[in-house]
Amino acid sequence: MFETRILSKDRIADELERMGCDPRGVEIMAPKGTYRLIRASGLDPRAANILKQEFLAAGAEAAVSWAALNVSEDESEVIMMGTLSHYRRVLRKLEEQPLGLPNLSEEVKTALKNFDDPAEPPVPGEGTRVMGILNVTPDSFYDGGVNYDLDRAIERAQDMVGEGADIIDIGGESTRPGSGRVSVEDEIDRVLPVIDSLVDKIDVPLSIDTHRPKVAEAAVDAGASMINDVYGLRDEGMRETVATLDVPVVIMHMQGTPETMQDDPRYDDVITEIYRYLRNRASQAEEAGISPSNIIIDPGIGFGKRIHHNLEIISRLEEFNSMGYPVLLGASRKSFLGQVLDKKADERLYGSLAVAALAVQKKVGILRVHDVHETVDVVRTIQAMMRDR
Repeated sequence: MFETRILSKDRIADELERMGCDPRGVEIMAPKGTYRLIRASGLDPRAANILKQEFLAAGAEAAVSWAALNVSEDESEVIMMGTLSHYRRVLRKLEEQPLGLPNLSEEVKTALKNFDDPAEPPVPGEGTRVMGILNVTPDSFYDGGVNYDLDRAIERAQDMVGEGADIIDIGGESTRPGSGRVSVEDEIDRVLPVIDSLVDKIDVPLSIDTHRPKVAEAAVDAGASMINDVYGLRDEGMRETVATLDVPVVIMHMQGTPETMQDDPRYDDVITEIYRYLRNRASQAEEAGISPSNIIIDPGIGFGKRIHHNLEIISRLEEFNSMGYPVLLGASRKSFLGQVLDKKADERLYGSLAVAALAVQKKVGILRVHDVHETVDVVRTIQAMMRDR
């Protein structure tokens, strides 16, 4: 009797080796079993048609609009569909074509490399790092007031390190929906004593959660070695300050501000719009002198998004890897989980862990979480299964 089963798409090389194929044969055949969809935009419609023909000639496919086929639009999008083997053949051909197609070939090569081998976060650790949240605020959505006392904040940070945190993220201003701003002086007064006290007490990097140049500078001078900016380096002088400080920085997407972001968030294409925003912000950061190796991107779960936006972002997280920067995800106990589960913030642990498990599989670089011990167990378990492939 025959035995037939469908293989997991990411096990092709292992299965070929198990079957006893020649190593050179594995090297040749594995790319034929790895399929990729790539979207490209901004093409001359004539280039889009050439691209389509090259993919068809290689035995693959590329989709373009009717308007592109009729050359009746100024720019065209293309969705390429093929195995890695198809891409290798087509990309070689594109190097000989006009209309910017050699440049597209290089961009596709880079995107494929970034997708299959995501950038590592610029902090010590292996695989997905866990960032523990330490809000020294009276009004954060989940832990507001809990760590407002200095001694309690120090104790909680030490506990999180003991639970396996790779980074501690210290915030002195709430960014929950509807929250107002505090003064620069108040924010500094909240975070600096914590950083001063922790810098010699724990052996993991300290991150400062701020969008203000003065706070970032004071925090790094005190011993913080990373900046987490939920405003995406919008504040005047922030890019230049980060470049001068020369530390890793998280650039997050947010539609609006914390005061207004959940009033009426709308997107035509949520993934594309966030991707373009982050790519633009990262380019501006590099132009200001920030090293590409110091840039981390964050799609901003819950920051100007409805429940379906958040769920789509999480289900398609791996697409952000193709940009070439490590990805940070902060979904811990957020309100979209409350909507999914119909539960309050203190009852959303298991929902948060489900998101964390999926994020590790999608090779997210950093998970920003309230529940360090539980998340570290999830990360280690998923990574062990991934290493066994």
